[in-house]
Order: sequence, then structure tokens, then C-alpha cells
Amino acid sequence: MTEEGRTGLEVAGTEVTLRYPDAADATALAELGGDPEVTRFFSWGPYRRVEEAAEFVASLPARRESGEALEMLIVHGERGPAGLTGLSEVSLRDRRCVIGTWLGRSFWGSGINEWSKGLMAHFAFGPLGMERLTAHAAVENERSQAALERLGFRREGVLEAWHRHGDRVYDLVVYAFLRADWERSPLHGVKADVRGAPPAAWVV
Repeated sequence: MTEEGRTGLEVAGTEVTLRYPDAADATALAELGGDPEVTRFFSWGPYRRVEEAAEFVASLPARRESGEALEMLIVHGERGPAGLTGLSEVSLRDRRCVIGTWLGRSFWGSGINEWSKGLMAHFAFGPLGMERLTAHAAVENERSQAALERLGFRREGVLEAWHRHGDRVYDLVVYAFLRADWERSPLHGVKADVRGAPPAAWVV
């Protein structure tokens, strides 16, 4: 439990903790995701109303249990909620899933992306039993590509016309991050303490 009254799965590190978002986090998420620059390459956003974030949070328990998405709030020890990181497109047979992270603009360049991805990698390759994480970045999003490559993700190619945001269709760069990549990457040194049990749909 990181905050009074909150229980459930947590992945705790020295700088940030990942936990399930709840209704009380909707205001913070709406503020973080209300910036058009933050959501520029996403399939959603920017948030215009707190109710949009609240609806998203309310949908998460069912999505976790079904294996659709496992979203975790990134909470900085001093500054509070910073964004979300999560897993999707899980295949237990193939021991793989997709990882994604977004941060409020005030947290860009703060190191939180590395800390949160390090925690999620420990979680995925540890308790979940995964052997591969896939990541995507829009071809135009050079900042995201540079961040992934700095952390040890390997560029595999380009998926054409793969991702739609409103009327805009983006080509995506696809990245691989295997267990062996993790073991020799900067993320392997991020200490993680997993508390609680993950949903069965996510465990190999």
C-alpha cells in the first residue's frame, strides 16, 4: 500500500511506484493528458473534461481481468502522478506483449521514463514470465524513438499506416526488447519490489 486506503498490485522502485489508477486520480490524469503535445501521436486525447479520464479509469479493472490492457499509474515519490505505463496485446503462448508509456510534459527529461520502464520490465520478465516486449513509436516522433533506443530497445522496422489519431494515420517504428536485451540494458539495474498478485490473464 503506497497511499492510505489504496491496495492492489504495486511495483515499487526508489524514485517512482507503479500502481493501479483509481477514481481519485482522474483529475490528475485529465491535467496530464490535457496537453495536445502529450497526446499528439496517440489514438485518444487530449482530454477536454475530467469525466473523460474518469471513464477511462473506470474501464480499467475489466480490461485488466480480460487481458486487454494492464495500465499502471506512475507516481513520483515527491511530485505525485506523472503519467501512465502499461502492457497490451498479450500473448501468453508466445510470452510477449506490448509496452507503452506516456508522461505529462513537465516530467519529460526527468528520468521517470527510464525508472518506470525499468519497473515494468522487471514485472514483465519476472512475475509475468514474458520473453519479449514490443514498443511502438510514430515515425515523426523522433524523441520517443531516441528514448527507446537509449534504453536498449532494438529497431526492427516500420509498420505503414498502422495507427490512427482522428483523421491522421501514422506509420510506426516497431522495437523489440527481449529478455536478453533487458539483462544487458540500463533498465536491468532499476530495483523493483512487486507487491500483490497480477491478474491471471497476464501470467504465463
